[in-house]
Amino acid sequence: CQYHEPLRTFETGLAPEAAYEVDMKAKGPDALLEIPGISMDEWDRKFYFDYFVKKHDRNPTIVEIMDLNNANSEHSRHGFFKGRQLIDGVEQEGTLFGLVADTLKANPKGSIIAFKDNSSVIQGYDIETIIPNEPGKPSAFEKVHTCYHPLLTVETHNFPTGVAPFPGAETGTGGRIRDVQGTGRGGFVIAGTAGYCVGNLHIPGYELSWEIERDQPDNLATPLEIEIEASNGASDYGNKFGEPLIQGFTRSFDLRLENGRRWAFIKPIMFTGGLGQIDARLTEKKTPEKGMLIVQVGGPAYRVGFGGGAASSMLQGENVSELDFDAVQRGDAEMEQKMNRVIRACNEMGATSLVDVIHDQGAGGPANVLKELVETSGGRVEIRHIRVGDPTMSVLEIYVAEYQERMGFLIKPENIEGFKAICEREKVGCEVLGEVTGDLRFVVHDSENNSNPVDIEIDVLLGNIPQKTFEDTRSIPSLAPLALPQNLSVRNALNEVLRLLSVGSKRFLTNKVDRAVTGLVAQQQCCGPLQLTVADAAVTAQSHFGLTGMATALGEQSIKLLVNPAAGARMAVGEAMTNLVSVLVEDHRQIKCSANWMWAPKLPGEGAAIRDAASALRDAMISLGVAVDGGKDSLSMATMVKGETVKSPRELVISLYAAVPDITKKITPDIKHPGSVLLFVDLSGGRNRLGGSALAQVNRQIGDTSADMEEPELLKRAFIAIQELIGRGLVSAGHDRSDGGLITTLLEMAFSGNCGIDVELSGQDSVLEVLFSEELGYVLECQKDDVTQILHLMNSVDVPVLSMGRSIAESRISITYNDELVLAESMPVLRQVWEETSYQLERLQTALECADEERENIYKRTGPAYNLSFQPKTTPEEILNKVDKPKVAILRDEGSNSDREMTAAFYAAGFEPWDICMTDLLEGRVTLDRFRGIAAVGGFSYADVPESAKGWAATILFNDMLKSQFETFYSRTDTFTFGICNGCQLFGLIGWVPWSGIKPEHQPRFVKNSSARFESRWI
Repeated sequence: CQYHEPLRTFETGLAPEAAYEVDMKAKGPDALLEIPGISMDEWDRKFYFDYFVKKHDRNPTIVEIMDLNNANSEHSRHGFFKGRQLIDGVEQEGTLFGLVADTLKANPKGSIIAFKDNSSVIQGYDIETIIPNEPGKPSAFEKVHTCYHPLLTVETHNFPTGVAPFPGAETGTGGRIRDVQGTGRGGFVIAGTAGYCVGNLHIPGYELSWEIERDQPDNLATPLEIEIEASNGASDYGNKFGEPLIQGFTRSFDLRLENGRRWAFIKPIMFTGGLGQIDARLTEKKTPEKGMLIVQVGGPAYRVGFGGGAASSMLQGENVSELDFDAVQRGDAEMEQKMNRVIRACNEMGATSLVDVIHDQGAGGPANVLKELVETSGGRVEIRHIRVGDPTMSVLEIYVAEYQERMGFLIKPENIEGFKAICEREKVGCEVLGEVTGDLRFVVHDSENNSNPVDIEIDVLLGNIPQKTFEDTRSIPSLAPLALPQNLSVRNALNEVLRLLSVGSKRFLTNKVDRAVTGLVAQQQCCGPLQLTVADAAVTAQSHFGLTGMATALGEQSIKLLVNPAAGARMAVGEAMTNLVSVLVEDHRQIKCSANWMWAPKLPGEGAAIRDAASALRDAMISLGVAVDGGKDSLSMATMVKGETVKSPRELVISLYAAVPDITKKITPDIKHPGSVLLFVDLSGGRNRLGGSALAQVNRQIGDTSADMEEPELLKRAFIAIQELIGRGLVSAGHDRSDGGLITTLLEMAFSGNCGIDVELSGQDSVLEVLFSEELGYVLECQKDDVTQILHLMNSVDVPVLSMGRSIAESRISITYNDELVLAESMPVLRQVWEETSYQLERLQTALECADEERENIYKRTGPAYNLSFQPKTTPEEILNKVDKPKVAILRDEGSNSDREMTAAFYAAGFEPWDICMTDLLEGRVTLDRFRGIAAVGGFSYADVPESAKGWAATILFNDMLKSQFETFYSRTDTFTFGICNGCQLFGLIGWVPWSGIKPEHQPRFVKNSSARFESRWI
């Protein structure tokens, strides 16, 4: 904003727009078409005309209409998945939702929350952990025994990320975190996953032969911008909140097929998943009771995210560009972190939690979340009790805009003061908006003019509307057989395939995101001595004091879904299973998953295609013994480009999760013992189809016959057998066959193990089919002495396995097929090709010299040598059990994170850690004189604005009482201070590092690093 003359006031002179009636009585249903941003179809418009005019003889207000527009949009109510389908004039049996839910009916074991609430939950474990003995107050941590259940939630934020990648992705992450928080009566956030699907990257100066198409609508960001900025947004939000991002995927595709149809991720996918857990006593929300208070916690209202739910339900290009930008939210991770602390304090009260009902504010803004809180009862709220950051906002904007970082609660009147006190301690706003009425209506009152902008029956507002019918005609795809160039060598094919975004290194994503915060991460994306991005599954612990945990693994086969929707769905499930098998889980029958569908099923042929995929998914999962217990759909995945409808490739992402009895029982792809034997478990029945493969894509084709999972029972037997091998310690590494084929599997094992391989294969198919097909399969590393035992176990359950070669200490790759040497190359040379696309992307998001230096180092890097100067041992029990242990203030400020792992470390060392925030000291609830130590935690106090720890330091330096208290603590001879990251920066800024008394002009400062960004690396 430019000001051409000095401001004399912040008043704008603008008056908020008044709420008005929509004249449906005079103009009929089509009066709604005059409202910008309306996503209602003809059926919707007639339904609401009948409701307001015919039934109630009145006009609706604009607030009611926009509320309904968001609340009952496809994005919010999933009408397609719950609707009737007619294909070729024949009504299909059951709904799409019913097909997916059939898996849980067949395999319900371990499920606790499914297809309801904000997340899904499975059976967990009794654990030992530490919590404050007075949650929500300055108090000491104590060890408790309780039961926590793993939970999973998964969302997409595709439309906003296409329009504005950074805020679109950060608010996607924030909304998904709030889904975890809003589970049951409150969930604990642990870790996140992410995925990005975009069109051709067209990286300047880096030409890839298959990237031809580039036409793009003006109102969307380019694929390259989305890939970088969306991952920046998701990473930045997680970093500031304190949630590690520990697994993901990315894919680039834009291709015009032989039939002239263009499929491209012009409308991108921004996928975000969340792992968490919940106290077993808090899994069920309480029933709303008359007189309960309707409360919101979080940031103030702003004019952002207006109409987001409805806009997300439209094909890109159907809406006005200005409205698309209006619909994008903005993120504030610091606010979400403060809100999280309120929720966690209540969670840690267990059965006595002050929260009876909790829901997150997302699509539809306050309009949606407030109704969800009282959906079985009804309620009345005062719109003017919502704090606004912009006084020019109208009632409509306050009520339906999707400003972020807010949660809704039902609190009993007798608990509200205690709840407010926690909010004040954490410096987050708390608004009592109204109360539960029990009359099954929802009323919004405006005290400024004593009107009711909303007054409707609650069931109409919450989507209790008749089932819709969707008709489609099954189309026979016009696909051509794959035709590869004659005399294409394995080496030349690799040179292309290893550069494909879905196949190559993901280092450019993992370098910039925290993968360790919380201290509960047992396995993230990187593994091996060089920490390469090849791990198949992610694992988190439930506590710092035990080995139980949870694992998650992803599967998605978007391009195979283009060739054959049924086969692609089965392969997505298969890939997820062959990823998860690397972690020993409690029971394969307790594996559950989220299924997320990104499709355009209202376009011709696509409704039938998604029906085929859902049917195949159901049958495969029932055979495997696993089940879907949640998921979401994004069903407007198409974009108008120069008058052409460009569909995003069909996508189904399977996010498996399972309870893990021992987080140390797992394998990773990196080869551990050069000289070991490599075994191949073929799960395809000897088939080697190339349709939908990476090799096909880099040759600008998709083929007509893709990989498939014809034998789910074989996969099930193999899964159980490999789990037994892991449990018995007979295998040391393993990796699935997926994008890039068997050769990529073998190379990634060698790359990450920093060694070579010598492999011999034979068969009837061509060498390219054998090495590059992406059929299901698994490669295992074992010691030579264990081969016989492994083969016996696998053969006893009829799982085919063959010895295919060995790992070697030399850095060379040798592959022979039918006695012919088909690949002989230096391992570092091939690894550099695999790293190249990641390097090219890294150059665009960090200092060039840093990217270049890393590229050079990767080529010659060796694994680190560990030489400890001490013998690690646990703290003696007599110290841990002392009554009068030295007290340590685990000090945090607004926006800090990583305090719980700091607490666990001090507790394990024999101290008595206390939860202390700066407001406790400022308001005199506690003083530093009772403590022997101060441990200032890491993380992003004040979101690192203006710079790291400056706001925290100012709180101390410019408050005489606090400054004196800290100086007195420092001068004592029996005290110590300890700072990590942000905490260390704090002590530098207040003059304690390296010691006190240095003149300000000579005081050392922690300044920005060379890359000028957050870095997460293992050095």
